[in-house]
Amino acid sequence: MDKWNVYMNIKRLRKQGFTITQVARKLGISRNTVYKYMKKDPEEMALWMASSHKKSRKLDRYKEVILGWLEKHSDLTAAQIQDWLKEQYPDVKVGDSTVRMYVASLRDEYGISRTVPTRQYEAIPDPPMGQQAQVDFGTCKVRKGEKTTEIRLWFITFVLSHSRFKYVEWLDRPFTTKDVINAHERAFEYFGGMPKEIVYDQDILISVNENGGDIQLTEAFQGYVTYRKFKVHLCRKADPESKGKIENVVGYIKKNFAKHRPFYNLEKWNEKAWDG
Repeated sequence: MDKWNVYMNIKRLRKQGFTITQVARKLGISRNTVYKYMKKDPEEMALWMASSHKKSRKLDRYKEVILGWLEKHSDLTAAQIQDWLKEQYPDVKVGDSTVRMYVASLRDEYGISRTVPTRQYEAIPDPPMGQQAQVDFGTCKVRKGEKTTEIRLWFITFVLSHSRFKYVEWLDRPFTTKDVINAHERAFEYFGGMPKEIVYDQDILISVNENGGDIQLTEAFQGYVTYRKFKVHLCRKADPESKGKIENVVGYIKKNFAKHRPFYNLEKWNEKAWDG
């Protein structure tokens, strides 16, 4: 539906007594768009359409979709919007900067602000290729399908310290040590090899504290490490900088991949995670 037809339909539906929200739902557009069109008389609308044709942008055909996402979830990042576009419209071929600039222009035009605190970690030199990976766990609540109810999911994620190549695996229940070991094997297969060293937090699935604070691996995980022969580096508490790369990946998974994404089943959820 072109802009003029949208404009005329808005006018018609409003005259019939439909609310702004009802008009937006019927036409599949955002409420901000309804408000914007309602402010224009026919002459202004014609002039605006003429000027907008001259400066058409690559993502304009998805403008109403993106506006709808931003209106519903004002804290969406441009990276998440790019992910959603690729998932729902596989033919979209746009770069990161194009999406960032387009989203920024829409936020400015429609007054949709985004203020989200971020946590920065001190940069440390990258180890050589194939030398190190970092591993961490996370959990978050997600919306179940189109319903408002939420369920909790758990994940383990790996990142190669040199290339930033990442792998994530989700479960709909807490991980066991056996799950962790199996996830390692799938991650090595995904990466096409095993790093010489892996960095972990002090997690009960990985380690135990004994002998006056000396950190030891759990029996099951120690057996796996002995079999696989990679070096383990366990971080001390309050030392996030030593594994800042994986902390950033965990933040991305929670704030970009999982946030506002409807969950239907674990298989599809993992497939989307691997595609990203």
